[in-house]
Amino acid sequence: MFNDIGPLELVTIVVLAVLVFGPDKLPKVIQDVMRTIRKIREFSESAKQDIRQELGPEFKDFEFEDLNPKTFLRKQLDNEELGLKEIRNGFDLKKEMAEVTDAVHSRDADPGPSGPSGGRLDMTKKPEDPGRDERPAFDPDAT
Repeated sequence: MFNDIGPLELVTIVVLAVLVFGPDKLPKVIQDVMRTIRKIREFSESAKQDIRQELGPEFKDFEFEDLNPKTFLRKQLDNEELGLKEIRNGFDLKKEMAEVTDAVHSRDADPGPSGPSGGRLDMTKKPEDPGRDERPAFDPDAT
C-alpha cells in the first residue's frame, strides 16, 4: 500500500501528524484510521465474494486483478495456446537489422549472376557527370 513512500516522506507525515493531532490524541487517531481501513477491506472482500457468487461456477477462477489492462495483456501474451513465445524466440532482431542495413547500402549477402548489386538500383552512388544538370525541362503549362 505504501510502497512508493520513502523514509523522508514517512518522517514528514509522522511529524505533521504529531503537530496536527498532538501527542495525546495521536494513538486514538491511529486506531480509528486502522479500524476504518479494516472495515473498508472487509467490505471490499465481501463485495468480491458476492460478485463471484452471482457470476456462477463458471467464473470461479475469476480474479479482479485481471481487470487491470496491464495484467490482462501480460496474461494473454504469456498464454501458451497462441504460440507467441515461439514467434518471439524465432525472431532474430540482429539478423533482420543486418539484412535491412545491407539492403539500404545495396550489399547482397550472396551476389547473383547480375553482379554484386543483384539488379537493384544503388541510391548511394553519385552521378557520373556532376556538372551536368539532370533535371527535366521546366514546363509552365504543367504547373
